Amino acid sequence: MKYNDLTRRYFESAAGAGVLVGPGTRRGAAGSRAQGTWVQFDVQVETNSRDGAVQAVRFLAFACPHVIAVSAWVAEQAVGHAARAQLPDGVHSLRERFGVPVEKLGRLLIVEDAWITAVTGFLQCNGREARAKGEKLR
Repeated sequence: MKYNDLTRRYFESAAGAGVLVGPGTRRGAAGSRAQGTWVQFDVQVETNSRDGAVQAVRFLAFACPHVIAVSAWVAEQAVGHAARAQLPDGVHSLRERFGVPVEKLGRLLIVEDAWITAVTGFLQCNGREARAKGEKLR
């Protein structure tokens, strides 16, 4: 399979790979190793701020290079923005940006599910789900 430059760059560096623990950290995972795609995000959010700014994100993935690259990009892009129960960019836009074949769209939905699960845990714990619903990272 041929990968575009962005996919190769994020896959090769995977700078956000790892695990976070500690105060303000929530974890969300989706998918299945048995099915070939599993993604986990650990999201650390500033719990004392009004908007719940994302301080750090790490991810783990058992997946193809496209999913690993997209997960690394999401981890990078989210830092410094208010926690939102949506990816920094839509799944279809990410598919185009990273040159993901349409038959792999379901794998990107797993990335989205893992992100939503992690961030929703924070929003629910802090009563921010109503304010954050439907808003994207800016």
